[in-house]
Amino acid sequence: QVQLVESGGGLVQAGGSLRLSCAASGRIFGPYAMGWFRQAPGKVRDFVAALNWNGGVTYYADSVKGRFTISRDNAKNTVYLQMNSLKPEDTAVYYCAAGRGLDARTMPSEYDYWGQGTQVTVSS
Repeated sequence: QVQLVESGGGLVQAGGSLRLSCAASGRIFGPYAMGWFRQAPGKVRDFVAALNWNGGVTYYADSVKGRFTISRDNAKNTVYLQMNSLKPEDTAVYYCAAGRGLDARTMPSEYDYWGQGTQVTVSS
């Protein structure tokens, strides 16, 4: 089993920045692709960003391109989401996910492990 723990969420004003972290622990064998998703109240869980096993390939939702950056430090088993120029519509619970394999992926069903989520609230 792999455990994922997110941190770094909070309340920020529009235009501000936050950096989310996701630390992985447990029986980590082999490469993992990592991703971030978010879910606002009453809405489905949406893809935000993903990267492949070594961080060389990244994908972003159109709504966050140019504002968010996903990265990873495999030595620390940690993935990050730097969020800049935040907007009220970015308000959601943000989830980290890990999927066995090399390739980046954007569908929730392609991931094997999920964190508990961290709340991000952007005030206008």
